[in-house]
This record gives sequence, structure tokens and C-alpha cells, in this order.
Amino acid sequence: MGKRIVVNVGVTETRVAVQDGTLLTELHVERRRHRSIVGNISKGVVTNVLPGMQAAFVDVGLPKDAFLFAGDYTANLGDYERLMLAESEEEEIEVEEVERREASVPIEDLLRKGQEVLVQVSKESLGTKGARITSFISLPGRYLVFMPQAQHIGVSRRIKDDRERERLRQVVRGLRPPAGGFIVRTVAEGKGEEEFASDIQFLLRLWEQVQARHAQTTAPALLHEEGDLIFRVVRDLFSPEVEELLVDTPTAYQKCMEYTSSLVPALAPGVKLYEGRAPVFEATGIEKEIEKALRRRVWLKSGGYIVIDHTEALVAIDVNTGKYVGKRDFEQTVLKINLEAVGEAVRQIRLRDLGGIIIIDFIDMEREEHRQQVFHALKKALAEDKARSNVLEISELGLVEMTRKRVRQDLQSLFCRPCPTCKGSGVVKSDLTVAAEIFRKVQAAAADLGGQEILIRVNPEMAQHLEAEEREGLELLQEAVQRKLTLQPVATFDREEYEIIAR
Repeated sequence: MGKRIVVNVGVTETRVAVQDGTLLTELHVERRRHRSIVGNISKGVVTNVLPGMQAAFVDVGLPKDAFLFAGDYTANLGDYERLMLAESEEEEIEVEEVERREASVPIEDLLRKGQEVLVQVSKESLGTKGARITSFISLPGRYLVFMPQAQHIGVSRRIKDDRERERLRQVVRGLRPPAGGFIVRTVAEGKGEEEFASDIQFLLRLWEQVQARHAQTTAPALLHEEGDLIFRVVRDLFSPEVEELLVDTPTAYQKCMEYTSSLVPALAPGVKLYEGRAPVFEATGIEKEIEKALRRRVWLKSGGYIVIDHTEALVAIDVNTGKYVGKRDFEQTVLKINLEAVGEAVRQIRLRDLGGIIIIDFIDMEREEHRQQVFHALKKALAEDKARSNVLEISELGLVEMTRKRVRQDLQSLFCRPCPTCKGSGVVKSDLTVAAEIFRKVQAAAADLGGQEILIRVNPEMAQHLEAEEREGLELLQEAVQRKLTLQPVATFDREEYEIIAR
């Protein structure tokens, strides 16, 4: 089996998985109550201007005000050429791939409180941060990205052939309207006038609708909402390389067929309805892969493993030899594990949608040629990733520093919450430490507590520990405070929780 897209539609969420053979490479989730807002266009109103941060807060109708950097706004539409399109050919350009730019004019000279602005969401709300927005509008179609404020025609760098790049430019140039620029997407390779003309017509109608709503509405107002996950999958992921688009409900299947017939009719035979008895994600092995993607440790086929840790500032990926000991040459053993770790680390980065600063700690390699081999393997693996990344050379300590574009919540943030016991630290106090803490608190509080007895309410397992392992300590404490001490197990208490009561 080659590349396959599997769609699972549940009551509260839709999940889309991309498989390369049996390996899960991408996972997209859209929940009914938390639909993605990236790509949405709004008429917003400035609520606050922050000269010290060269940014502004804008009310676009979301629970939190959105964040607009000075470099992401211009009143002069001609600046679009200079600011955005200078970097347009680096990657497949979509709204979420636009990086923060330096502003040529201070924010206080661009915006004022109460001013209305036309903006687009470029990054989801993450944690306590509001959504990030930009005034540089991008409307993605199947083959083209339309930029109404530009005149430039760019081609994705993923299309390598220079003659093909020039041909695509000429075709789009011949069809382009008087106003507006375009970026030719990777899936457009080999396409011609018919496909581009249809895309351009669709995108122009969409922009006209946005403009009409902008003229008729009062801020804050939503002017354009990006399509649902199934639409985006058909538009952005379904390509001739995909052998099968498998959908598990008749309603979603019908929707996929409608989108496919409209956008890419030639691929319609690849859309299949799953009719098996077992849930589609279980039948295709995806459910197990998702469970693995939420674990800290990921095993490699050789017996080595990688460990993925999230911190406030960065994501750390550590490579370990594990059970693999090699045969003769230790350096070859290390090289083999590091090369295997490259593929798995990049797969996990894509699958978990890790972003920001990422540090990969490879096993130390003595030979420079081995370090270069691993580095080039990493660059090659990342070339398949649609998210923009920047990778630095491997240091002598075996560390790779890289950044990856963060747009949405990573998988862990989406599926998990901090442990209520350890508060997200990943560790809890030992039984000995908690016991000593209880003893100190009892001693300190005894003088202020009335009654003849002190009741110590604790977690049942901690009560068992105190009675079995700390019996002598309890007797000494009882003598010290001259009160009877009684333990009371409380099932609802966590391991570190306790209460001291006089009675």
C-alpha cells in the first residue's frame, strides 16, 4: 500500500490520518466546538496599541483579542510586494506560513484605538495567547494561492524543474486579472490553462464576496470562514500520489465526492467508503499509532529509542542506543541508530505537529563524515514536511538546533491536559518526603489546635505507607505533641494531598 488518507467522522470530532504504507505521518483533528480559525478573514476593530511591543490588539469577534504585529500590517497595499512576496518562493505559500516581519513604520503611526482593519487569522490561539492576524490576505485554491493586494506571480520551490516553473508562470500570467498576484502550488505541476482558469474564477468570486461583506458590515465581523476539515483535505492533501481516500460514513463520503468532483474530478475514483465492522482507525492500525504518538518514548526497529520532552521554551528529542549493541564497530553502531532516529524523529515532529525551537540530541559521533551524513539525512527528511523549518549544523556535542513553524496546537496539547497530581511537572513527591512533610505540619500546628486528638486525612495509599513504614515515626510524633494521632484514608485525595484536623 502506498499513500492513503483515512477520514474518521465521530459525534464530536473529525479525524484525518495520512499513511505512507503502514506508517502514520500526519494527523489532523477538528472538533465540533473548536473548529480551526486559521484562514478566516474578519473586519476587526483595534482595542489597544502597544508601542513598546510594536503590536496591537484587535477585536475580531473571538473570546480573546487577536494580536497584530506592526510588520503584519500596512495601509499601503503596495507594501505587499516588498514584505511578503520577497520570500514567497521559499515554500508552498499559504496564509499560515507567513513569518513575522519587521515594520518600516512604527505601530503608533499605523494604527489607533477604534480603527477598523481588514485582517486574516494566520495562527491559532495557543495557550493564553490570542490568535495572530495579518492584513496581508491570502486565499488558497486547489492549484493557486490568490493574493489580492499583490501583482507578483510566484512558483513553489518544491517544483524543481526550471522549464516547468517558467511554463507555469506564463500560463498564470496569461490568465491573471488586472489586479492580484498568485503563487502556483506544488500540486499544480503539469497542469494547464483549464485547471488554472477554474481556480482563478473561484478565487476571484470569493474575494468579491469578502469585499461586499466588508462594505456592508460593522466591526467586529467574520467575512470569510475557511472550509471544514474534509474540504481542506480534498483541496490540500488529496493528490495523484494518494492511492485511496477512505471515508467511514456515508454522509462524509458524499461530501468528499462533491468536493472532489468540484476540485479534482480525475481523482474521484480514489474516494472509497469504508464498510468494515471494526472502526476504521482500528482496522488500519492508526489508533495504535496515535497512542504511541502520545508517549514520551518511541522505540526504533533496531532496538534504540528516542525520548520526546516538552518544556516551556523548547521540545527536546534525545536519541539512545537502548537494546541495540551492534556487532563490531561502535561508530557504525552509533551511525546506524542516529540515521534510523532521523526518520522517526521527523515523522514524530510532523505527526505531533511540534513547533517552535526543537533540539535533537543525537548519540555522539566522533567522525565528521558521520555527522554530515546524519545532518543531510535530516535535511532530506524535513524536505517532505510542508511546515517551514530552519536547521543548524550538528554541533560537536551531537546537538541539532532547529525551528519549525508553529501554527496550531501540537498533538499533546490537543489530546492531553496537565496531570492534576504533578501539575505537569512529570514527577511527584516520594512517600518518604510527603510523610516527613506531614510530621512537620502536625508539629507546627499542634500548639494552635484544640481537642484531644489530631486527625490526619490522607490518600489511602499514603495511609498504608504511614502505618507500615512510618509506624515508629508516628509513635514519636504522638509523644512529641502529646495528642492521639488518627489516620483517615480519603479516596478522593491524591498522593500528596492531606488535611490536619483537631477533634
